[in-house]
Amino acid sequence: MKTTTFTVLFLLLISVAQAQNYAFKVLANKGSNEVKSGADWIPLKTGASLKSGDELKLSDNAYLGLVHSSGKPLEVKKSGSYKVAVLESQVKTGSGILVKYTDFILSSNSPEAKKNKLSATGAVDRGETYAIKVALPENQYSGIFNNTANVSWDGSAIAGPYTVTIRNMFDDELSKFDTPETAILIDLNDPRYKKENAVLVEIKSKSDPKQASKPHMIKRLAQADQAGIKKSLTEITGDVSEETALNKFILAGFYEQNNVFIDAITSYKEAIKLAPDVTSYQESYDDFLGRNGMK
Repeated sequence: MKTTTFTVLFLLLISVAQAQNYAFKVLANKGSNEVKSGADWIPLKTGASLKSGDELKLSDNAYLGLVHSSGKPLEVKKSGSYKVAVLESQVKTGSGILVKYTDFILSSNSPEAKKNKLSATGAVDRGETYAIKVALPENQYSGIFNNTANVSWDGSAIAGPYTVTIRNMFDDELSKFDTPETAILIDLNDPRYKKENAVLVEIKSKSDPKQASKPHMIKRLAQADQAGIKKSLTEITGDVSEETALNKFILAGFYEQNNVFIDAITSYKEAIKLAPDVTSYQESYDDFLGRNGMK
C-alpha cells in the first residue's frame, strides 16, 4: 500500500514539474525573431515554449506576446537581445488560472485544430445561401455577456451602402438605418433595445433589398450564466487589467471557451485595433471565425 502511495506521489510530482518546465509560451510573434536554446539560434515560432536559460533576439519593428508559466502576460516590442531569465524577473506572479485560457488559445490555433475548423462546435453546412455573410454565430451561441456587440459583414460580393434593420422577437422594428460601412456597434443599453431580452439583426443592400443576410440573434445571457462568467472573469481580471493587445487577445480566448462568441469577436477586434501591424491577431481572428462557422 505504501509503495503504491509513494508511486502515485512520485508520478504526480513529475507531472507537475513537467507542466512548469518552461518560463514563457509565445502567443503572438511578429518579425524575424530568433531564440537560442543551447548553442544555435533558430527562428522563433508562435506556440514555442521558452526556458529560463534561453536567449531571444528580436528584429526591428518586432513584437512578442508572451505568457509566463504563472499566467502573467508580457509584451516585448523593442528590438535587441533578451535573456529569458531577465524577462522573468520583470513579471509579477500571476494567478495561475489564466494558463488554461492561454493553453486553449494555443491548442485552438494549432495546425491540427485548423484541419478541423468546423468540428469544434459541430457546425454543418445546411445548404443555406445568403448574399451577405455576417460574422455572428448561430442562434445557440448568440448569448452576450457585455452590452456591446461588434457586428461586421463581408462586403466583397455586395457593395454598400447597406440597410441595417433591428427587430425584437415579435418582429417589431426597433431601428432601421443606412450605412456605407461594413461594421456597426449595437449597444443593448440603448433605450430602443433596453427592454428586450433578444434582438434580430439583418443586413440588406440598399439598392437591392433582395441581397440580404440571414437574421442573426443577439440575446442577453440568463442571470445564472451571466453570474458564472462574471465570477470566472473576476478571477483573471488582475492578470489582464492593462489595455494591451495581448490582454484583449487572451480575453477573446476566455470568452470563446465560455461560449460567448459575440464578446470574443469584440475582444479580437480590440486586439487588432491596438496592434494593427501584428498579423498574428488578425490570423487568429480569421481562424476563430472559421472554426466556429462564421466565415
